[in-house]
Amino acid sequence: MRSVLDIVDLSVEELQELMDTACDIIDHPEKYEEVCRHKKLATLFFEPSTRTRLSFEAAMYELGGNVISVSSAGASSAAKGESVADTAKTVSCYADIIAMRHPKEGAALVASRAATIPVINAGDGGHNHPTQTLADLLTIYREKGKMENLTIGLCGDLKFGRTVHSLINAMSRYPGSRFVLISPEELKVPSYVKKDVLQRRRIPYLQTTSLEDVMPQLDILYMTRVQRERFFNEEDYLRLKDSYILTPQKLKTAKENLAIMHPLPRVNEISIAIDDDPRACYFKQVANGKYMRMALILKLLKEAGTI
Repeated sequence: MRSVLDIVDLSVEELQELMDTACDIIDHPEKYEEVCRHKKLATLFFEPSTRTRLSFEAAMYELGGNVISVSSAGASSAAKGESVADTAKTVSCYADIIAMRHPKEGAALVASRAATIPVINAGDGGHNHPTQTLADLLTIYREKGKMENLTIGLCGDLKFGRTVHSLINAMSRYPGSRFVLISPEELKVPSYVKKDVLQRRRIPYLQTTSLEDVMPQLDILYMTRVQRERFFNEEDYLRLKDSYILTPQKLKTAKENLAIMHPLPRVNEISIAIDDDPRACYFKQVANGKYMRMALILKLLKEAGTI
């Protein structure tokens, strides 16, 4: 039974297939209103989420399906000590597909090995968040009209940011991609990401602590928040949380067609004065996430022979 745990579980051709399906859903929503009728999505969220959980649920409802849900670890048998594997086996008896978020890296893999239905990783700790990356890719595709020959600036928490790790993995497979990695020294991209992805694939990248210095180079600026929940030391979080704040002043040297992205939620990283800038794409990302999750649910259910 095929699951999607990491963005690299999908080939470049499959990514394009999903983007094409999502674009067709946007243009012809009526074609998809009953495709998943009588099918059930189980959303198992053992970590707080607003956008991702609601996006998955909206996606299934708009496909004509139904949703059963666990919205926190405390509301499930995990509070009694039930293992992820046993939860996955149990939920497989009730649903046709699972979307799971968990604070522990590798939890989605454990679930997928135990489940008898497809599992979609909706975020596992600081590791991966493939469906956010699908939202990011559709946003890039719709804003830029291409996926090749782009300079992508990633700014903020690049150490714990699972959305950053997934996006690097995805965009590094497109010819001509170049990365500019902007972060405090303490929040740099992990060495394994640089070694296993960027260096192994010979992808050019630049590391810097200055957003202003590299702004004119960027086709895409992907802002991220410093995540309080990933820190063991409150003092370190408070010291680093406002390292980068994007303001209209800092955009004065940016390209006119820059795409400003953010996986949300934002705290202080992007001034609300940017929201009306035509280059701001972060709320478009939210909508694109729903369409890409619809496309992925359809793909996995079709491959499973369920629809």
